[in-house]
Amino acid sequence: MPGSQSFDDNFLREMNARQVWHPMAHPADSQANLPVILTSGQGVRVTDIDGHETVDAVGGLWNVNLGYSCEPVKQAIAEQLAELPYANIFRGVSNDKVIQLAHETVDFFAADGMARAFFTSGGSDSVETALRLARQYHKVNGEPSRTKFLSLKKGYHGTHFGGASVNGNANFRTQYEPLLAGCFHIPAPYTYRNPFGETDPEALAAKCVAALVDEINFQGAGTIAAFIMEPILGAGGVIPPHASFMPAVREVCDRHGILLIADEVITGFGRTGAWSGSRLWGVQPDMMCIAKAITSGYFPLGAALINERIATAFESDSSGKAAIGHGYTYSGHPVGAAAALAAIAETRRLDVVTNAAARGTQLYDGMVSLAGQYPVVGDVRGGHGLMTAMELVADRETKAPIDGKLAIKMQKAAYQAGALIRVSGPNVILSPSLVIEEADIDIALNAVEEGLKAIS
Repeated sequence: MPGSQSFDDNFLREMNARQVWHPMAHPADSQANLPVILTSGQGVRVTDIDGHETVDAVGGLWNVNLGYSCEPVKQAIAEQLAELPYANIFRGVSNDKVIQLAHETVDFFAADGMARAFFTSGGSDSVETALRLARQYHKVNGEPSRTKFLSLKKGYHGTHFGGASVNGNANFRTQYEPLLAGCFHIPAPYTYRNPFGETDPEALAAKCVAALVDEINFQGAGTIAAFIMEPILGAGGVIPPHASFMPAVREVCDRHGILLIADEVITGFGRTGAWSGSRLWGVQPDMMCIAKAITSGYFPLGAALINERIATAFESDSSGKAAIGHGYTYSGHPVGAAAALAAIAETRRLDVVTNAAARGTQLYDGMVSLAGQYPVVGDVRGGHGLMTAMELVADRETKAPIDGKLAIKMQKAAYQAGALIRVSGPNVILSPSLVIEEADIDIALNAVEEGLKAIS
């Protein structure tokens, strides 16, 4: 029987990438370039099957904000498993932990105008939920023709068909088309590459907003349900807009009756050096999508958050149109809720937002310094908390992207030098835990430099 087999280290090495298909990877490539097998984590460090320890400069996947040793979260999970390991919250049933979590989550994001929480299994689910509720809101509100969605090129909103349809990167779209109809994209405020040839961030922001207005006029404002955006684009290569951009988008959406959905799956809970990306830019969206750091990655959980205006429309409906025909088996999972309650408490207690701002400046400045030394670096983006990207090019003049094999070579060299980094296309992305210390940032920067040396 397969279940009786001993899974020792030799077995793990032998079976690595044979039966697991890895997300965001070509199956053949995973077999040709075997993934690192991580077996333990402590603080902000991870150790692989060969005993090699590195600083995790990716923070899991933008989500292990509290590092790998947050005992209150681990204890909360263990205790909840003993009390109530599962309960659904479909009509007629609830649980104590999800009621508490809704209160704490709404309180955490009260400054962003949030009033209700619809819990999900993760970020992609949260985006899907927000898109669905946006369409339903307009139907409840007497505008059923508002069904379309607008978003940014280079934006990333998960992998469900709704999220993939509003994604702005062909890598997550082309092989899965046709996607959801009625999704349209405008240029991102990406100073390094944009169709306007504009390098001034404020001027570029204005041109992107003008493109948004033009698209609204072309589609017809009365056909558009929502505009969804990341306050700082993450997986697309860490693209921070000018400070004028999101407030201008908010004004345009208000003027045309379009909901603004802030995808805060990455930027929520302090990563930007503010408690939310929306708060960083002084904007209150209509809905927010959160996940990742809500449990520090220790349990799959997310939520779509809703403001008072939308909540009132749903809760005062007497036609039946506001009945929500959407949900997940694991919505409001009591173990996830317990983990989130502990993680939010620790996030507040440790004031991780202050450390994220300080260490983020250190990381960004260090990456800028490296760019001045290595011509293979075309651009460095960041400067708002612990999310920084380095875009690699074959030629600075033409901005031709580097060969993908060289990027992987850099990643491997950096890993051997002491840091786990992430390569996505031509971008090297760093998003370490928000509890990372100064010395560990130095280790990560040194490892990045060793990686650059390996390809220069």
